[in-house]
Amino acid sequence: MHAVILDAASLGDDIDLTPIRERVSRLDVHDFTARDEAASRLAGAEVAIVNKVVIDADTLAALPDLKRICVLATGTNNIAMDEAERRGIRVSNVAAYGTASVAQHTLMQLLGLAAQLPCYQRDVAEGRWGESPFFCLMDHTTLQLEGKRLVIVGQGELGTRVAQLADAFGMEAVFSARPGALHDERPSLAELAPSADAISLHCPLTEASHHLVDAALLARLKSSALLVNCARGGMIDELAALEALRAGRLGGLAVDVLPEEPPRQGHPLIDALGEPLNLIVTPHSAWISLEARQRIVDLTATNLI
Repeated sequence: MHAVILDAASLGDDIDLTPIRERVSRLDVHDFTARDEAASRLAGAEVAIVNKVVIDADTLAALPDLKRICVLATGTNNIAMDEAERRGIRVSNVAAYGTASVAQHTLMQLLGLAAQLPCYQRDVAEGRWGESPFFCLMDHTTLQLEGKRLVIVGQGELGTRVAQLADAFGMEAVFSARPGALHDERPSLAELAPSADAISLHCPLTEASHHLVDAALLARLKSSALLVNCARGGMIDELAALEALRAGRLGGLAVDVLPEEPPRQGHPLIDALGEPLNLIVTPHSAWISLEARQRIVDLTATNLI
């Protein structure tokens, strides 16, 4: 069985690919692959192993030998799924590989916002602590998480683990209905928004969840509410959220994802990091612990079996 990895560099150079090598007769490894290079590099291969490279319908049409696509991630939105199904190409992903890593990153962002960490770090760096008339700075009101309500969108592996960690801090974690679900008896995010002290997103990006948090929903939140997105870019209307943050209508905003990654043209949230805002932007790094990345390889090898 001939397999090709198109973007191995996205896993890091400290990952052991042996579990995959042991399952195939030949493994070609490319660190990076442009979208228009995918067809030529996969020519003759039976298995494509890919993280974020787009494999569209035209690419699939040029690959008559392809039988399987192994996605090195949970999301499969970079694959022309309907065309793959039509051609009998099985697509498998990996799930729950980074549950612990992403959940701890989510709590890191939540704790950072609750402590107004971006604002106080900026104050200390600018020398304001040394200028204080007494022993501490109190310019930014912090939030004690105990007794506060965390609304979680997505009750899968990640959402459930985040709820467990939040419980350890004494928070009340509640789950909203799945976006777009027709027969979900749980309250919608819009219904829960007024009572939320914090919101954390852990559902897939779909038509129903695109801009799930928009200007209308932001207007329903407490002005002290914290918003965390470690799911997918585009689930928040980032411009509306930034406007609310600047206007004092949102207590804090933390994202690990943006609609376009990497953000080669920049992004308003990145530009705003220089402002005195309770804002955290991390570079899609919630999943990158060594343990999580190696588990992707192990689960992909299991999928090949």
